[in-house]
Amino acid sequence: MKKRYLSFIFLIAMFFAVTSENLFAQNSSKEAVVKVEGEVLKTLTLSLSDLAKMPHVEASMKNREGQIQKYSGVPVIEILKQAGVTLGKELKGENLTKYMLVRGSDGYEVVFSLAELDSAFTNRVIILADQKDGKPLADGVGPFRLVVPDENRPARSVLEVSHLIVRFAKD
Repeated sequence: MKKRYLSFIFLIAMFFAVTSENLFAQNSSKEAVVKVEGEVLKTLTLSLSDLAKMPHVEASMKNREGQIQKYSGVPVIEILKQAGVTLGKELKGENLTKYMLVRGSDGYEVVFSLAELDSAFTNRVIILADQKDGKPLADGVGPFRLVVPDENRPARSVLEVSHLIVRFAKD
């Protein structure tokens, strides 16, 4: 009886060990993504490897302590172009009421008008960064971070970006 009981306990322990290993392997193999959706012609799901294939630029911003930090990433405007967002000459009239909501994995959200992102309206380049000082972004910051240069506070430089959502403003 004691042997049978120990065998049963052993089988249960093995089951939980294999199950937890499989769950861990599934979670760790799942690559992080950023979703681009809303008022777009083409919904995008971009992984780190997708972003790595796109042209990168560098951008600097001050952290909360006022120190300059250098990031590398893809201009958000280029990502929006891939999604077919109304930009350039078409960004007029009612289309000027469109905005981009940026959401972090923790639920933090900020808003940008499309004109704030479009090179026809501004010289500032806001990027979706995947590197800082030539290295992948640290946990809790990345794998994707919105970098907004030339703002007095880094409050709109969202950490752990998960969504870029384009919408029309409503009353």
